Amino acid sequence: MEDEANILEVKGLKVYFPIKKGVFARTVGYVKAVDGVSFNVRRAETLGVVGESGSGKSTIARVISGLQKATDGGFALSGKVSMIFQDPQGSLNPRQSVRATLSEILKHVGSKKTPLELLEAVGLDSSHLDKYPHEFSGGQRQRICIARAIALESELLICDEAVSALDLSIRSQILDLLMDLKKRFNLSLMFITHDLGVVKHIADRVIVMKSGKIVECSSCNEIITNPQHDYTKKLISSVLSL
Repeated sequence: MEDEANILEVKGLKVYFPIKKGVFARTVGYVKAVDGVSFNVRRAETLGVVGESGSGKSTIARVISGLQKATDGGFALSGKVSMIFQDPQGSLNPRQSVRATLSEILKHVGSKKTPLELLEAVGLDSSHLDKYPHEFSGGQRQRICIARAIALESELLICDEAVSALDLSIRSQILDLLMDLKKRFNLSLMFITHDLGVVKHIADRVIVMKSGKIVECSSCNEIITNPQHDYTKKLISSVLSL
């Protein structure tokens, strides 16, 4: 790493998807999902990544987590990374109990923690150990996904719209849980969302994305109180109107 204060450094990242047409599927152009993006995540920081659907924010997350290849540029990561997705049910094995899911990961990383310790860390208890994903509410499933991320001993958690599918009251509980775990385990968070209203409660810094590019980057307070880019002002006004 060039800077030990950073857990993640992204430089000149590009992700282009070819547009193919005709019988021979010739490439006639490219969708520039991410177009030359550079930023960093500091240790023990929460970085908010805000933008509308299609802005490229989730594509960046997929590259960092190894689910998507970059077209150009790259990143340097100092530590393990885990993804927490919008749909917790889709990311849990429906045929595995919570105990089996967490035990498998703990064994893989050689951890001395127990599945119960992990559940208790996310606000669940022993009565949940031998249940299956379909037996839980959406908020409980997201807590299990967070427990799994902790089991992996990841230092960076990428939360990709991790609370957008939850009810408002549950959303608040999950945000509080993430902030508590961040302090307890000295985690860094990259919190991806379309909702500036959520970001202002959790983020230290914010980057605003539009059409694959970063249009603004500043402290959360500065973004909220003194936005510079017209697109950021539009996002702020939409939050205020709500």
